[in-house]
Amino acid sequence: MDFALPKALLDYLDELDHFIDAEIKPLQAQDDNERFFDHRRENSRTDWDHHGLPRPEWEALLAEAKRRADAAGHLRFGWPREYGGKGGSMLWLAVIREHLSSKGLGLHNDLQNEHSIVGTLPFITMFREFATPAQAARDGDGLLSGRMKTAFALTEPNHGSDATFMESRAVRCERDGKPGWLINGEKMWVTNMHIATHVMLFTRTSGADGDSQGITCFIVPVGTPGVKVEEWLWTFNMPTDHPRVSFTDVWVPEDSYWGEIDRGLGLGQSFVHQNRIRQAAASLGAAVYCIEESVKYARARKPFGKPLSDNQAIQFPLVELATQVEMLRLLIRKTAWQMDQMDQKQIAREISDKVSMCNYWANRLCCEAADRAMQVHGGIGYSRHKPFEHIYRHHRRYRITEGSEEIQMRKVAAFLFGYAGPKKVADRATKAGVSS
Repeated sequence: MDFALPKALLDYLDELDHFIDAEIKPLQAQDDNERFFDHRRENSRTDWDHHGLPRPEWEALLAEAKRRADAAGHLRFGWPREYGGKGGSMLWLAVIREHLSSKGLGLHNDLQNEHSIVGTLPFITMFREFATPAQAARDGDGLLSGRMKTAFALTEPNHGSDATFMESRAVRCERDGKPGWLINGEKMWVTNMHIATHVMLFTRTSGADGDSQGITCFIVPVGTPGVKVEEWLWTFNMPTDHPRVSFTDVWVPEDSYWGEIDRGLGLGQSFVHQNRIRQAAASLGAAVYCIEESVKYARARKPFGKPLSDNQAIQFPLVELATQVEMLRLLIRKTAWQMDQMDQKQIAREISDKVSMCNYWANRLCCEAADRAMQVHGGIGYSRHKPFEHIYRHHRRYRITEGSEEIQMRKVAAFLFGYAGPKKVADRATKAGVSS
C-alpha cells in the first residue's frame, strides 16, 4: 500500500504555486485590493446600504481572478473532459483544496463565497450524471458557458435538515393550452440569488412527508412571475448572498426540470456529497494554516524572557490539533479516492457515511484550530489584523450548511447500526435467506 502522492499531482501543485505568484498575487497587490483581505476586509466586501450584498468591485476582482485561472487551464480542472475540463479526480481536488487553504487568506482561495482558482463546481458533475439527453441538449451549453447561473433552493423556513418534509408543492396545471406545473412554497438560504438566472427548486410532486421519492428538481428562471426575494439574511460572516425566496403561483412548462419527476432528491444528494468532501479538505487546510501560524508565533514571541513555545500549556493543545490533522487527512484522501471509483448514486448508497465523517469532523477541527490560534496569539489574534476570526466565522458556517454536524452524525449512525447503507442491504439478504 503506497500513501505517496503521485509525482504528477505534486508537479501540478507546483504549477499552481507558480501561477499564484505570477498572476494572482500581483492582482491582489494592485489598486489597494489588499483591502479585501486585511483588517478592512468585511467592510470592503460588503455593501451595507444595499441589503448587505457583495460590493460590485469585490465580485469584479473575484471574476478577474477566475478569468485568469480559466485562461491558464485551472478553473475547470474538476470538470469532465467531455465538458471541456481536465477530468480532475476527487482525490486530486481534495489534495489541491487542502494545499490552497493551507496558504491562508488570499485571492487564490477565499472560501467565504466558495471562490478558488481551482473550482469544483458540483453542478457540472451533477448535471452530467442526472440530466437526460434532452435536458443536456437544452441547458448544457448555457450551463457550461456560464450564461446559465443556478441558485440552489432546497432548505425551507420550517424544514432545514430533513428536506423530505418540505412544504413546497408543485401540481400539474395547464396554461393557455400548454401542460405545465404550478409551484407554491418558500425557500431559505438560496445562495447566489443576486446573480442567478435560474433556481434549482426542489418541491414535492407526489408522496407523503418523509418519503425520499416524490421530490422533483425544477429549473425556474428567476424572472418568472411569482418568484420574489423576501429578505437578504445577514450572517456571521458578511457580505451575504443568502436570501429567503417565495414562490407564489409560479407556473413553468411541463419539461422545466432536471433528472426525473419524483426522483429529484438524488440531485440534491450529489450536490452535497461533492460539497462535503470539498469543504472537509478546505477546513483541513485552514486548520493546518492556523496550527502552523501558531507554532511560528509561539517560537518568536518571548514574554518573561523565553519563547512561548517552551510552555507545555502552549505545546499540548497544538499537539492535539496536529495529531487530529494527520488522522483526518488520511480519511479524507481515502474517501475521496473511493468516490472516484463510483458514480454519484453509488456514493450515496455505499460511502455517504464516510463523506459525513470527513465533513463534520474537519469543520469542527478547523473551528477549534482557529480558536486556539486566537488564544496563542493573544490580543492580536482576536483582532482583525490576523485572519483567524475570519477563518472561524466562515468555517463555523460549514458546521451547519450541507447538513448540520448532528445530521451528518445521524447519517453515520444509520450506516453503523444498519438503518441504511450496506449493512441494511446485508441484513435484508440475511433475512430473506432465513425465511426461504
